[in-house]
Amino acid sequence: MYQLKNDRYIRAILRKPVDMTPIWIMRQAGRYLPEYKKIRAEFDNFLSICKNVDVACEISLQPLRRYNLDAAIIFSDILVVPDAMGLGLYFDEKKGPGFLYPVTCQADIKRLPIYDPEQELSYVMNIIRMICKNLKGSVPLIGFSGSPWTLAAYMVQNGSSKNFNKIKKIMYSDPIILHKMLDKITENIILYLNAQICAGINSIILFDTWGGILNYSAYREFSLYYLKKIAANVLRKNEISYIPTILFTKGCNQWLEDIADIGFDALGVDWGINIGDVRRRVGNKVAIQGNMDPSVLYASPQKIINEVKMILASYGKGSGHIFNLGHGINQDTAPENVSIFVDAVHNFSKQWH
Repeated sequence: MYQLKNDRYIRAILRKPVDMTPIWIMRQAGRYLPEYKKIRAEFDNFLSICKNVDVACEISLQPLRRYNLDAAIIFSDILVVPDAMGLGLYFDEKKGPGFLYPVTCQADIKRLPIYDPEQELSYVMNIIRMICKNLKGSVPLIGFSGSPWTLAAYMVQNGSSKNFNKIKKIMYSDPIILHKMLDKITENIILYLNAQICAGINSIILFDTWGGILNYSAYREFSLYYLKKIAANVLRKNEISYIPTILFTKGCNQWLEDIADIGFDALGVDWGINIGDVRRRVGNKVAIQGNMDPSVLYASPQKIINEVKMILASYGKGSGHIFNLGHGINQDTAPENVSIFVDAVHNFSKQWH
């Protein structure tokens, strides 16, 4: 464990004073960087990169060499959890992720195991340990997982989907069996996140990517309930410091008050809402992460700067804001525009602190 030299990100989540607004970028490690693309060309498939400890560590560190970011994030994928549960994850270059053994019936759900993350996901823990050794506490390291509902959706749909008809059919026709599946996934996520924290992670983010496909009552029953269980059971301290948690739920801006009540330290919000409105709605319950549209990074330097200024002004004075995009960075983003973005956040946020 290393004492953090730059703890701006941690302090902001805990709503403590900072000298400027911290920034990191969802999917900052990977696809838009030329140095990543060079590595990617040497591998047959994406999953083999995720499981290569040396390479995944290198990719995690690449953005820190280019940009003055306030946090690093491990290079991995949310679908390594169902892979560790025996579904046989693969990535098709054209169709995206899929499973050799997707969940298709009640018997498949009964067979899902509760795993030992230090065994089935040992490569992730070794990646974390190696990144920590290289960072030496220069910035916090973020670990993550998909939410139970989001992972279940992938596992049943056998990848992404336009209408999520398969998992919604189970949800409405046999909710009891879906709850059994979500219970198992939740237990595995808690084990996974706690193992990450023991390996050296400084903060955790949960990605509830598909929470927004549900109506309000279904969201509370099949997503929020299990997220609350995770918030109550993840480790909140290591031998050195508190471990803050962030929940990012895409497309659920209408339910922010409910999400703010379940025990996470910060909410990640997409670009579909004014961040000042978010702050007024949740008050001092949680910090807020977000929320620039990733497509703004296609714009001119001045437009990027203006958008940063607008979001900072909307949030207003004081701590509790972690600047980020409202979703993952687009893979055809120009790296030089990211530099403009990061520097603008630091330079123009000082007046608000």
